[in-house]
Amino acid sequence: MPPFDNPRLIADIGGTYARFALEEAPGEFSQIASLRCAEHPDFHAAVSAYLALLPASIEVRHAAIAIANPVEGDSVRMTNYHWQFSIEEMRQRLGLDTLVVVNDFTALAMAVPRLKPSDLRKIGGGEARRQSVIGVLGSGSGLGTSGLIPSGDGWISLGAEGGHTSFSPRDEREIDILRFAWQQFEHVSFERLVSGPGLELIYRALAQRAGVGATPLSAPDITQRALEASDPVCVEALEMFCALLGTAAANLAVTLGALGGIYIGGGIVPRLGAYFDQSRFRSRFEDKGRFRDYVSGIPTYVITAEQATFMGASAILDAQLRTLEGTPGSAILSQIRRARSELSPAELRVAEHVLAHARDVLNDPIAEIAKAAHVSQPTVIRFCRSLGCEGLSDFKLRLASGLTGTVPVTHTQVMHDDSVVELGTKVLGNTASAILQVRSELNREMIDRAIELLIQANRIEFFAVGHYGVVAQDAQFKFLRFGVPSSAHTDPRLQTLAAGVLGPRDVAVIISSSGKLSELLEVADKARERGAAVVAITASQSPLAKKADATLIVDHVEDVSTHLPMISRILHLLVIDILTVGVAMRRNPDGVPALSGSADEALDEAQPSPVSRPAARSAAPGVSMASPLAKLTSHSR
Repeated sequence: MPPFDNPRLIADIGGTYARFALEEAPGEFSQIASLRCAEHPDFHAAVSAYLALLPASIEVRHAAIAIANPVEGDSVRMTNYHWQFSIEEMRQRLGLDTLVVVNDFTALAMAVPRLKPSDLRKIGGGEARRQSVIGVLGSGSGLGTSGLIPSGDGWISLGAEGGHTSFSPRDEREIDILRFAWQQFEHVSFERLVSGPGLELIYRALAQRAGVGATPLSAPDITQRALEASDPVCVEALEMFCALLGTAAANLAVTLGALGGIYIGGGIVPRLGAYFDQSRFRSRFEDKGRFRDYVSGIPTYVITAEQATFMGASAILDAQLRTLEGTPGSAILSQIRRARSELSPAELRVAEHVLAHARDVLNDPIAEIAKAAHVSQPTVIRFCRSLGCEGLSDFKLRLASGLTGTVPVTHTQVMHDDSVVELGTKVLGNTASAILQVRSELNREMIDRAIELLIQANRIEFFAVGHYGVVAQDAQFKFLRFGVPSSAHTDPRLQTLAAGVLGPRDVAVIISSSGKLSELLEVADKARERGAAVVAITASQSPLAKKADATLIVDHVEDVSTHLPMISRILHLLVIDILTVGVAMRRNPDGVPALSGSADEALDEAQPSPVSRPAARSAAPGVSMASPLAKLTSHSR
């Protein structure tokens, strides 16, 4: 296979060791190193220590990290170690274009379809069914689980935490182990026993049961003594460990319906060799009562490939990069690097600034970009056009399409034991994710139709109830500043009366998260009867959406138990901002700088000079003038 333009960093981070490698071509790993986590204060220090071992000529731009931890959103906090970090902050600190962080067993699962027969050792009977679900589990510092679901020509990996399912004893000996574990843990999961620390716990429990003193032994020591048959308690502990793993594997098989087989990886089992093959693992796997025949037909394999997790993380990174490259303009950073030799010295300074501060460039006006790159504003425009863009606005859109591909669109649950920092990170992250989701669902035709209705309106009436009343009031404030007759109605009794006096060329803007409230549906019906147009900001496929002349979709499900629609209200306010800016640009095109090309390009390319800026600020004291239309989107106070 041809080598990559730049080697990719691949890592497998556990609770004890952090393993690193460079992938110079698909499946070809070199510069493999294993660092003890305890010797590095945090994740950044460990990665930096590995990168310092590499030749200075090697430049890494893309990285995939498999980590023994659930990965939700941007914040990562390891379960079995104290490291925690922000994915985006780490990407920037390490100077990477792409940083993908995934659960280690999700990565291991993605490696399974790429394994050769020589990378596996079958344990027991059973035959895998083609195109069926596959289960993956393994022990190390914890007990990881995952799965693969067939999807067309590929696979979908599951980020599971099945190791934390409750341990269920099968006999008196296992009940004694559970009682011993209860002395330390309120909840005893399979991971508490079927892991490195779990093997040590089993050993201590069995020693107490046998009435002998337990020597302080690590999991490797226990394993070695068991394989040598030099310590009967260690022999019993390892036997119990393999049996409990069989039960955990069977539970995973019946939970997933893993007729495609169960694959076992991790840091312990592959090192047991023939001992594991002859252990009680398979007999306990098949010991499933009424489901014995079901699980007996499912094959089990030990993954013997040393770099399996690297292979899976590499596959996920490759898929991510292919997705980014498949969207128009998402490869803009790579295009800039390739074009550097053809740029003028001044344009090259712009290129270097963009490569170093890509996300800042998305938000900075042209004057700030030019100042940071030490060039003139026309040079910034020439740079954009040298890349085939119409102007700075078009360049920013192409840049954003690539960068947002690395932003996870997820929702992270706020927990009672979260710290203040974690709480803030989750709230902001959830809001940012919701905004990106709404942006991806914007319908240009509907926005144009709504703006056209508002421009032609003699009067605009805004209707909302409850927590969304402030959105209606904010909208009224903005449109009154345009000189457009507007009112905001939040009292259900007055809303019907207000809708009853609407006339042709009036517009009713109805704001509702669910689109199902009877009082607002009555407003829509009354407005339509009076000949007024209805613009709805609401959920898709809702009754209100079907009654409107123009519908702007905001699909976001709030936790109704909190009775506080935090994120939805922000999303509705942003939709109002979209309408506000759109109406402002259509009603008064001479009120903003205008050059040839698109209106957005005109805004970016014709910022007011420093001399004229104070006068502009005096028009709206206290409002930031980051752009000529900033005052239109400052919310009422």
